[in-house]
Amino acid sequence: MTQYKVPVIPGDGIGPEIVAEGMKVIDAAGEKFGFDVDWIDYPHGADHYLETGELISEDTLKELSNYSAIYLGSIGDPRVAPGVLEKGILLAARFYFDQYVNLRPIKLLEGVWTPVKDKTPTDIDFTVVRENTEDFYIGIGGRSKKGTSKEMLEVSRSLYSAKFDLDIETDSEEIAYQIGMISKEGTKRVIEYAFDLAEKRDRHVASVDKANVLSEIYGFWREEFEEVAATHPDVDTDFNYVDAITMWFVKNPDWFDVVVTPNMFGDIITDLGAMIQGGLGLAPGGNINPEGTSMFEPIHGSAPKYKGQNKVNPIATIWAGSMLIDQLGETEAGASIVSAIEQNIMENNVKTYDMGGNSKTSDVGDDIARIILEE
Repeated sequence: MTQYKVPVIPGDGIGPEIVAEGMKVIDAAGEKFGFDVDWIDYPHGADHYLETGELISEDTLKELSNYSAIYLGSIGDPRVAPGVLEKGILLAARFYFDQYVNLRPIKLLEGVWTPVKDKTPTDIDFTVVRENTEDFYIGIGGRSKKGTSKEMLEVSRSLYSAKFDLDIETDSEEIAYQIGMISKEGTKRVIEYAFDLAEKRDRHVASVDKANVLSEIYGFWREEFEEVAATHPDVDTDFNYVDAITMWFVKNPDWFDVVVTPNMFGDIITDLGAMIQGGLGLAPGGNINPEGTSMFEPIHGSAPKYKGQNKVNPIATIWAGSMLIDQLGETEAGASIVSAIEQNIMENNVKTYDMGGNSKTSDVGDDIARIILEE
């Protein structure tokens, strides 16, 4: 029997409850398909931070880098200022492991209601590949008062380092600035990933940018897209301004197969994608380093007001678990989990409050595990 070791960071709020159901379902898939997962628990989250003052240390990150995939619950707690846990744990891990792809399947399952009128599962089935480590998320910027000032800003990545030596002079009372940056290496690799994925699907890649206004940064993105596209002549392509693609996601979601986008725009359009596939409770995500350590999570928040109530929908987390084992090479088992989720929804017997039922979180996990074992 194949053995895998997978670290688990349950996180905050409802995180431990939903991750427990994902682990349960993966264990059932392992029983069915002949593999076993040794789950290794890591405590990092709000409780750990409040008790120890530690977010996540470099030693812990180094230890986690020995594994191919991490299972993550939800990060965020009202006892901690917004951004502290998210930047100190989630973003720290993304940057440390160089998880340059944020992968978001936008797939409407059978039996799920979509707010987009007259659309069916055949219309909504595409994947968004979001660049995950650059753009305006590189984390540098500042504020300056009236007069002159000097600032040295630095970005350090495994691919490169860059410094911005700023001499600032302003007669405004105060200004704020945030620097976005994309590199040739970082842009090319995520676009290559999108094209490789499209060649396994319907051979179409749609690029997102705002090159008509932010012409330097996103004009550069478009140039790199065209360069990569030239090496994949069997894949059809098109360009979409980010404002237009929000319209097309609603009006013609069937146009899309693989969508590749810079970081900031991807952050926005994937939430829209989540809604057209039925809501945040049905939306998984993966932070991918194809040659290193990847991390899988639901895209919704930690919902602290529901903590410990065993009532929230675990399907996004279970679906993220299917992505995790697919990344490990267990593609048949991963597909079986998505199929079991769909059957659970179609049977319409075991469902949480957000889907019109009164079942518990654990009931949904039990039912999906049952379906896998009975298939």
